[in-house]
Amino acid sequence: PHFRYLSSTWWMSSSTSMSLSAGSSRSRSSSRSLRSSSRSSSSRAGVFGARQAGHVRATATDAPRIEKTENAKQDAMTRTQRAVFPFVRVVGQDQVKTALILNMVDPKIGGVLIMGDRGTGKSTAVRGLMTLLPEIDVVEGDAYNSSPSDPELMGPDCIDAFRENGGEPLPNATTVSTPLVELPLGATEDRICGTIDIEKALAQGIKAFEPGLLAKAHRGILYVDEVNLLDDNIVDVVLDSAAGGWNTVEREGISVSHPSQYILVGSGNPDEGEMRPQLLDRFGMSVEVTTIMNSEERVQLVKERRAFDNDPESYLEAVMPEEEDLRKRIAEARLRLNNVVVPRPLKVKIAGLCAELGVDGLRGDLVVNRVARAYVAFSQPEKTEVEADDVAAIVSICLNHRMRKDPLDPIDGGYKVAMMFRKIFNSDDWEAEQAAKKKAEEEAAAKAAAELKENPRSGKKAGAWGGLP
Repeated sequence: PHFRYLSSTWWMSSSTSMSLSAGSSRSRSSSRSLRSSSRSSSSRAGVFGARQAGHVRATATDAPRIEKTENAKQDAMTRTQRAVFPFVRVVGQDQVKTALILNMVDPKIGGVLIMGDRGTGKSTAVRGLMTLLPEIDVVEGDAYNSSPSDPELMGPDCIDAFRENGGEPLPNATTVSTPLVELPLGATEDRICGTIDIEKALAQGIKAFEPGLLAKAHRGILYVDEVNLLDDNIVDVVLDSAAGGWNTVEREGISVSHPSQYILVGSGNPDEGEMRPQLLDRFGMSVEVTTIMNSEERVQLVKERRAFDNDPESYLEAVMPEEEDLRKRIAEARLRLNNVVVPRPLKVKIAGLCAELGVDGLRGDLVVNRVARAYVAFSQPEKTEVEADDVAAIVSICLNHRMRKDPLDPIDGGYKVAMMFRKIFNSDDWEAEQAAKKKAEEEAAAKAAAELKENPRSGKKAGAWGGLP
């Protein structure tokens, strides 16, 4: 009986088990050991019970203090999440800021790739967009950020509920900030695309789908830092989903398709590795960032950063009017976007430019047209038609990464785009400039020939061999 009792209550007291083991070997001291173990067990149970009661009493008594501590932790977490250097105070890097803003005006542009030196503010500029992103209406509790009224932006569960509701907007709607999801370098394909829900499979015995990062980034921004260091298969999955707007998962007997429309932003340092041309072409825009060399801008950057580090809350509060103004301009540009058109003669010239540059495919034509419309909608509210000057302002960052690069060619791709743009869009000026250049070269050659005829040693160093007499 003692052993049966021990096997059922061994967890209550280790001293009891030791006493009972000793009592089993000595019959005379059995009762004594049992009594001592019982006293020890009772005392330990009393202490354990007192600790439990004290814990309960402390929980009941200190509930306001604990709740206050939890609230303080949440407030601190919120402040930490919001303590991001503001986008409006990024010094320099005008092309980066322009590309990011235009993608927010028209999310269908296809994202932006930011490549450049380390420490040039690439990640800072992207993370600063968090305060500029507008709020969106989503279905509460849905893992896909589904829209309550637009079936094209609904996940599998919400689209079924939407059809059962007769096409009426879903009632359980709420407003949240536009998500900005960062894709870490160590992420696996299962975590990105989604996989089977192991917890439900083990607990309930059912096959269920657990959404991945592509579902969380739906209707938001997916930021991939050091994109040139990711595995090619991961980059292919992300870019395919971004281009098609859907993510399809076929694995472990699960077949799920859900919308995944997001703005893809990638950054990296080209010194650490290049990307394949097929992957570069998937990004709508590409910006090359260089280190700021202007002394005044560098001093201003250090000043702004020190002010932010010393008191982030006061600094962010001071820039709120600037952020609100930029947020308002972006929202108004979205409303004007559909009213901006690209005239047919300009479309023909854009097509001719892409053909002359040898751009593969038609993505270049589509992106230039989209970006030009977004540029006009944001920067020139009074205009409704794109002009050649507007295309000139954005064509370089749309096409420089789509050209076939020769590693032995010292000329930058952006410079080639600018030169070819002048040839296509300003043909008269280009022909006049080329004619003047050719005439100057001929005159220089004729002058050099005349001087050589008058003085055979003209242009040669003193003592240089002049050939046989």
